[in-house]
Formats: sequence, structure tokens, C-alpha cells
Amino acid sequence: MTPILCFDIETVPDADGLRRLGLIDEPGAADWDDDTLVEHVFARRREKTGSDFLPLHQHRIVAIACLFRDDSGVRIRCLGSAGDPEARLISDFFKTIDRHTPQLVSWNGSGFDMQVLTYRALVNGVQAARYWELGDDDRDFKWNNYISRYHTRHLDLMDLLALYTPRANAPLDELAKLCGFPGKMGMDGSQVWPAYRQGRLDEIRDYCETDVANTYLMYCRFQRLRGFWSPVEYQREIDVVRAYLGAQPGQHWREFLSGWTADAPAAG
Repeated sequence: MTPILCFDIETVPDADGLRRLGLIDEPGAADWDDDTLVEHVFARRREKTGSDFLPLHQHRIVAIACLFRDDSGVRIRCLGSAGDPEARLISDFFKTIDRHTPQLVSWNGSGFDMQVLTYRALVNGVQAARYWELGDDDRDFKWNNYISRYHTRHLDLMDLLALYTPRANAPLDELAKLCGFPGKMGMDGSQVWPAYRQGRLDEIRDYCETDVANTYLMYCRFQRLRGFWSPVEYQREIDVVRAYLGAQPGQHWREFLSGWTADAPAAG
């Protein structure tokens, strides 16, 4: 089978980058601690846009969760270790693509995750040759590559299910819950920065892993929706995922399984 790489990232404001950009021109701003600086940048952003969500190039990646599915089974983990440099996390992600040429699966990956990954790869000097292949070295990529919105090597499920209509986009949390999957657990994206400042990186990584599990379950439903998998094949894959998660340590997986109501085994 073609390997599947389902992925999700978590980010925080790039405080050092914000200093370099000089976004706050108040006296002494260059010496402010990260919390003070970021709060001032958030305030400026809210005045300008009504939201404190920063432009994508001003984010820094602190976690990349991957679900990898191939003939040997399913594996879910965050790349690297808590506290690893951003460059290592990004390099590990693109090396996985270089090595396996997987089917990429995401939820809003073409509108957030991959854009941040490529911006931060530029900042950190990370190479991503296979991801940026457009047919120069591999002719197959001329007609189906990771970059083109309407090609299928990267399936952004949110974008595709909305038929490329932004006003029809559905949040992963809500659609997953409607399908009987657990949805968001532990925190949401707006809570990552406070959790990071409190040193709760392990919780952020757990949250990122559950997000990628939700995304893969939605991908399984999508494969059934478009007729690529029969109901029997779909259930077989669901059983593989459930068995894998049941064998994993971690409170987040126990909570995930308890919140998973769809496709549950029959009682007795």
C-alpha cells in the first residue's frame, strides 16, 4: 500500500522573530520578556483585525504529530522529544516525506499547517526536496504533486469536503463529534500559548496526537464516502486503529477511546 502520513502541528508566537521584526516600537520593547512582548503584539493585532491570530510566518512550531499507516500497521507519535529545536522537528517531518513519498492527509493543512511548515523550513534552513518536487526529476509529479491544490498527494480534508469553498469549511472538532469521534481533547489551539508558557509541552504534544487521530478517523470515513473502501474494509481499518490505541500508554488515549462512540464494539 502507499504509506499514509496524517499530520498536525501546534504553534506558538515566534517571540524572537517578533523582536527582529520590530513590531512594537515602544522604548525598551526589545528587552521585554516573551509574555509582555507577545501580549502587546496580540493587542496590536486585535486593534487591526479584531483577532489576535498572528500571520503564519510569525508562528513557531512546538509539536508535529504524525499518524503513519503502512503495511506493518498504524503508528502515532509526535516527532522528536519535548523541547527539541524547531529545526529538528521540521527536518524529521520532511525527511519522512523524502523517504516514503506518502499520501499526506490533513485538516486545513493547505491553509495553515503546510504553509507554516514551509515558512519555518525557510527560516531554519531545512531542505524539503520531495515535497517540492513538481516533475523536474520525477515525471509522475508533474501531474500529481503535493503543491497543487487540486492534486491528491496531499488531501486537505477540510478544503476538499467544503468543495474548495471557504465559507463551507467545517471545524474538525465539530464534524468529528458529529461522526461519533472524540473531537478536541484537553485544549484547543487558542490555549497552546498559555500552556506552553506554563511548561506544559507534554500536554500540548498529547493534544496534537489526539488531533491527528481524529483527522485519520475522518479520512477513514472519507474513504468510505467516496467508495474507495467498502463498509467491511472501513470497519477493518477502524478496528486496527482502535486496537492500536487500546495498547498505548497515556491518559489521553484512554480518554480518547472513552469519547469514541461511533463504530463501537457491540456490548456483550
